Amino acid sequence: KLSIGVRWRNVLLKLMPKILDMVCSRADYLLVLPRMLNIIDKITMRTTYLELLQEREQILPLLITLCSQSIMIAEQIAGYPMLLDELIIQNSLTQVLALEQYKTALNDYLIRIPEEDEEALIDALRQFKQSQILHIAAADILGVLPVMKISDHLTYLAEAIIGAVVNMAWKSLSQRFGVPDHLTDAERGFAVIAYGKLGGIELGYNSDLDLVFLHNAPQDSETTGARKSISSHQFYLKLAQKINSIFNLNTSAGVLYEVDMRLRPSGEAGLLVSTVSAYETYQQNEAWTWESQALVRTRGVYGSPDLAQAFEQIRRTTLAMSRASGQLRREICEMRYKMYQHLSHTDQTQFDLKKDKGGITDIEFIAQCLVLEYAHQYPQMAVWSDNVRIFDSAVECGILSCDDGEKLKHCYTAIRNRIHHLNLLRSPSVVSADEFVEERAFVAQIWQRIFG
Repeated sequence: KLSIGVRWRNVLLKLMPKILDMVCSRADYLLVLPRMLNIIDKITMRTTYLELLQEREQILPLLITLCSQSIMIAEQIAGYPMLLDELIIQNSLTQVLALEQYKTALNDYLIRIPEEDEEALIDALRQFKQSQILHIAAADILGVLPVMKISDHLTYLAEAIIGAVVNMAWKSLSQRFGVPDHLTDAERGFAVIAYGKLGGIELGYNSDLDLVFLHNAPQDSETTGARKSISSHQFYLKLAQKINSIFNLNTSAGVLYEVDMRLRPSGEAGLLVSTVSAYETYQQNEAWTWESQALVRTRGVYGSPDLAQAFEQIRRTTLAMSRASGQLRREICEMRYKMYQHLSHTDQTQFDLKKDKGGITDIEFIAQCLVLEYAHQYPQMAVWSDNVRIFDSAVECGILSCDDGEKLKHCYTAIRNRIHHLNLLRSPSVVSADEFVEERAFVAQIWQRIFG
C-alpha cells in the first residue's frame, strides 16, 4: 500500500503542473480548470489513467479541448472514468462508426451480458450510448463532421438502441405470456414510429424520443405458448409499458432516453399502443391540423416490412389529402401565435434559437405548411420527413425558387449547428440578438410571403 501511495503521489506531482500550465494559458481557464480538476479528482486512485495522461502527450491536450467545448463530455468522463479508455485505446477519438454499423456494434456489445440480467443489460445500453456519443461529440467539436452528419449519427444510434430495447421487452413478455397467435415465423406485428427530431433524422444531444407504437393484432387474437394466456391487445399494451419502463429506469449510468408519447392518437387520453387501422382512422378523420403537421416529421424506425409499408401508406395518403389553403394557413398561424404568446423570449437583447420569430420553429412550420398544402398536387412532397429534403422537394416541384430553397436550408443548418454546440455546453438555446440577424430576416420574409 505504501508503494502504491508513493507511486500515485509521484505521478500526480508530475501531472498537475502540466495540467495547470496548459489550462491557465487559455482565455477560458476559469471554465476549463474546474472541469479538469473534477476529472482528476475522480481518477486520483487510478494510477494507470494518471500515468497515461502524463506519458501520452496527445491525450491531455485533446481532453482539455473537449472539456472546454463541452461540459456534457467533462461530466460524463468524471462520472464514468472508463470513458477515458476511448481516448487511450481507440486509434482516433473522432473515428465514428459507419451509420449501418450501430446495430451490429450494439449487439456485439450486449453479447457479453447474460440475457436474464436485465439491469446489467440496461446499464450496458447506457454505457454503449455514452461511449458512442463521446465519439460523435468529439467529431463535432473537432470539426470532423458537419451538423447534418452529427444528427445522422445520433439518430442511427438511437434507432439501434430502440431495437435492442424492443427485443429485450419482447423476450420478457413472451416468456410470461407467450406470443400473439396471429403471428407467423419470426414476426412480431409491432412497429415503432418516430416523431419530432428522431422522425426528422435531426436528433440532438439532449433530444427526447417522440414515439408512437402500432400493432396489427385482430380483435379476437390471444397469446399462446405460455402457461398464462392474455389477449393480444393486452400483450401489446404491456409491451409498450415495458419499453417505456426500460427507457425510464434510472440506473447507476443514468436514464437511457426520455420518451414522450403525447403525440399518439388522442394524446395522453389515448392508449399507449394503437392498431394500424385505428391509427389510420384517427389520422384521416379526427386529427387536428397540428397533428397533421407532426405527421410530416414521422418515420417507422422499428417493425416488420409489412407494418412499415402500411404506416408509410397511411402517412402519405393523410399528408396528400386536399386542404383549403386559406384555412390551413390560418390554422397554422393561429397555432404559431399561441406558441409566441406562451413560449417566446421576452428579452429583446436575446434570441431564442428555437422559439422566437425567425428561429427553428418558424422554419419547421414553413416546411410543414408546404407539405400539407402541396402534397395532393405533388406526391413527392410527402416522401421525406426531414426539413432539408422537404425544401429540396419544394424546389424540384417549383414551389420555392432555387435561391429561396438554398437560403432556407442555410438558415436551418446554421441555427441547428449553434443549438448543437450549446447543447454540448448544457446551455439554453438562447444567444445575443445580434446573431443570425440576416437569417431571421429572411425567414420572416418567407413567412410573410406564405402566411401574410
